[in-house]
Amino acid sequence: MPLADCKYEGNTQRDHNYSLHSLPMVEHYGKRTILDYRHTNKPEHVDVKWGPLLSLTNLWSISKVKLVSVLLCFTLTSIIMASYILTWDKKRLLFSPSHYQTRPMGVQMSTAAVEVSSEKNLIDMKMLVKIISSKLEYTPRKVPDEKDIIDTDSHLFSVIPRRFLPSIKSPCWYEEFPSGLITNPYKRNLFTLHSKGFKSVCEHLKTNFYLHLHHRDNKQFRLRCLPYFYIIGQPKCGTTDLFHRLLIHPEVKFNTMKEPHWWTRKRFGYIRFKDGFQDIFPVEDYLDLFDLAAQNIQKGISGNSSGEHRALQLITGEASASTMWDNQAWSYVQGEREETEPPFLTQDFIHTVHPSAKIIIMLRDPVERLYSDYLYFKMANKSTEDFHQKVIESVQLFQSCLSERSLRSCVYNTTLSNTMPVRLNLGIYSVFLLDWLTVFQRDQIIVLRLEDYAANIKATIKKIFDFLSVGPVLDQVETALTKRPMSNTRRVADRNLGPMLPATRNLLREFHQPFNQKLAGVLDNNAFLWSNS
Repeated sequence: MPLADCKYEGNTQRDHNYSLHSLPMVEHYGKRTILDYRHTNKPEHVDVKWGPLLSLTNLWSISKVKLVSVLLCFTLTSIIMASYILTWDKKRLLFSPSHYQTRPMGVQMSTAAVEVSSEKNLIDMKMLVKIISSKLEYTPRKVPDEKDIIDTDSHLFSVIPRRFLPSIKSPCWYEEFPSGLITNPYKRNLFTLHSKGFKSVCEHLKTNFYLHLHHRDNKQFRLRCLPYFYIIGQPKCGTTDLFHRLLIHPEVKFNTMKEPHWWTRKRFGYIRFKDGFQDIFPVEDYLDLFDLAAQNIQKGISGNSSGEHRALQLITGEASASTMWDNQAWSYVQGEREETEPPFLTQDFIHTVHPSAKIIIMLRDPVERLYSDYLYFKMANKSTEDFHQKVIESVQLFQSCLSERSLRSCVYNTTLSNTMPVRLNLGIYSVFLLDWLTVFQRDQIIVLRLEDYAANIKATIKKIFDFLSVGPVLDQVETALTKRPMSNTRRVADRNLGPMLPATRNLLREFHQPFNQKLAGVLDNNAFLWSNS
């Protein structure tokens, strides 16, 4: 007997035979085609006449049929409800399609059968990979003229000189300080409003501030310093842990904030873009972050420290994980001007103020990076299924962009980045790295893998120390470096979700493969294929 005759309404079926290549653009995304399963061959009227001559035998036969029908309907309904309860944790009925299958997409979405991809879905992924591969080879970006860079922020380049003190390893210079008595030179610093730790440091710095001024020709000067090195990315790739381990070295000291996000956001007036424009953090506020190091270097210059030589070798740095990739501010600053790609990148400014800066990049298998990124942000109803769906939507949106724009344009596109449910574009490392190599020399950039760092912290840290040209450390310092607990580890609740679904991993592997191949070629290192992950 047909289940429909039991008056049971199953889940409405939706057409899911879409290909990735035929997806609508962003403004059409989310529209679904719902198929009408109403019976069209059912008679409009059934003329049944119950005559007075109907025999008892016929009545009994009809009653038995009705009774069997009712019992069968009840049995089937009970089985379906039982399957729903027993599989509640999987959020789908035993006899109904997965809720992923009710959405238009180019890759099959069920969690059980997904590992056996249909030929059609395989072709869809091949088509996407083919589109990506066709756009991987592009003309390198044209670096803006230095004059144009300076003209965009004349105040920044009026504060920072073009040459630094030659006897000091860090990029430092003297800035004239007004003669009048100022009780608290850090009073107006905007970083103190958002960081209790830095506010406490400023309370300490102001007490001995005038003792660290340099006097010459009846004028007083303060030593100003920029970071010697930048750990620029990527998010969820171990940058926090690396930064704190580096600070254990006696020559890498006195950082007051790990992640200021000044170059990418705060100098434009944004702390979080979703909160809108707030206050422009002037360059003077950013330089204050390195005053503790500057004061210790000044001690070495003045000869008031027993470790005079070591003080002159002190270096400082910062580790904003947005520096490598985040150039969204330009879309806000430019207003209604439409640019397919950012006219200026963060590295243009860092290179202009400090051409010999050292750049440290820590990368991770982009598949695992994305899942860790998803788990990091606090949200309701996290699950491996939810992550899977968000990955599908993000891949769809990225392909929609790629069908009309260049690869670089899609990677940097602010609208796309804000629309994608997960930050898929942050794992396209090759685009970001190639853009950094347009302004910095290859020997100024060291690229590491989190997997190697986690497997052998001692060897990786030594490689970085050599890169920064700092001296060897004592055995006890080396022990402290390697034994320090890991920073910024995954929360217990997130660990309990377990790994991503095999379907999600397979999809992301295919998506990132051409980008990883490009990265491995640029670095001449097949480890960046992450083929054994």
